[in-house]
Amino acid sequence: MTEQHRNSKIKSRSRRGGHGRFSNAILDEILGDYQKPEDLIGERGVLGDLISALVSRAMDAELTHHLGYEASDRPPELQSDRRNGKTVKGVRTGHGPISVEVPRDRDGTFEPQIIGKHERHFNGFDDQILAMYARGMSVRDIQSHLSEIYRVDVSHELISRVTDGIVDELRTWQLRPLEAVYPIVYIDALVTKIRDKGSVQNKSVYIVVGVAPDGHKDVLGLWIEKNEGAKFWLAILSELKQRGVDDVFVLCADGLKGLPEAAEAAFPQAIFQTCIVHVVRSSTRFVPWKQRREVCADLRGIYTAVDEKSALAALDAFEIKWGKTFPMIAKSWRGRWQEISPFLAFPDEIRRAIYTTNAIEALNRQIRKVLKTKGHMPSDDAAQKLIYLAIKRSMKTWGKPHYSWGQARLQFAIHFAGRFPL
Repeated sequence: MTEQHRNSKIKSRSRRGGHGRFSNAILDEILGDYQKPEDLIGERGVLGDLISALVSRAMDAELTHHLGYEASDRPPELQSDRRNGKTVKGVRTGHGPISVEVPRDRDGTFEPQIIGKHERHFNGFDDQILAMYARGMSVRDIQSHLSEIYRVDVSHELISRVTDGIVDELRTWQLRPLEAVYPIVYIDALVTKIRDKGSVQNKSVYIVVGVAPDGHKDVLGLWIEKNEGAKFWLAILSELKQRGVDDVFVLCADGLKGLPEAAEAAFPQAIFQTCIVHVVRSSTRFVPWKQRREVCADLRGIYTAVDEKSALAALDAFEIKWGKTFPMIAKSWRGRWQEISPFLAFPDEIRRAIYTTNAIEALNRQIRKVLKTKGHMPSDDAAQKLIYLAIKRSMKTWGKPHYSWGQARLQFAIHFAGRFPL
């Protein structure tokens, strides 16, 4: 194309005006006597009419493709299937209810793609329902919101059907293939109330988060169980192995009965590390507020020691100072020393990555916000569905590598040489 020709096209486009693919003449025709926003987006605004016309026209085009001939042409002589009139269908949209004309074919084989045969909503309507549900809104609140904002009356059954539709996606997600290697795997639990066999019971929701070699965090799965134990944990860890996990360097958790034994059976090379933050919180639970800061400072000297020998010396010093006042603290640390001490063998870069389950607790806070609005869940499936949607929503901002992961990654590659993927 010559420069003169290009300039000519630019001038022509400038004279025609408009936005994108639409000229000013087309836009003026659509807007008509527009004077105020309600003329465009109001209950009887032109936007609803435009969506209706475009969707109807799109379905005409789909039928043309399905039959193989234009509406103005004669159908092929040997083809029995042909156009067979239209039906009017009410559809919910983000701009209010509209009516569309659905073309039919004689054989009944035409399946519209833009709005399916049995669908009554369009333009991300399901996504809006799921987004509100994921924020913990009740069915009544969702109905009220849709009625107030979009002037659409939505039944309880429709909302249930939309949210139930996430179950297949949840199952696919729960069984998806995983990375072969996770330098760190966090396991934590949160308790929620779920109705089971006619009564509301406390059940634990167990969430497993893996840190991939590139530092990104991902929720590997969630499970709901009333009682935990080695058998339960072995089943979960075996499931992770079946989904492709071959190696875990450090398994970080706290106070989960039977997990250390199950981890040793499923991933014998993994180092089990208890969450230091949880240990400190448990230690100071009955310490008066006036003394808590000093006790925490002395405990910090234990888990920030340069090595295990120095940490034990700091524990001895702590027991001499506080043993008579709070005898259970030092006793508790000594009783769990095998689970507390492993990270002391690593440099600071790795310690900062593994000594706490803060990464998973940040996610749990988001989940608790959603569960808090519900009071109790009607079933395990309902709880899993809601928690999955909350996780899915949180993943948009959660999961990025820690700012210091680059240094930790180098240390992992050195300390786990031959196992860390390069």
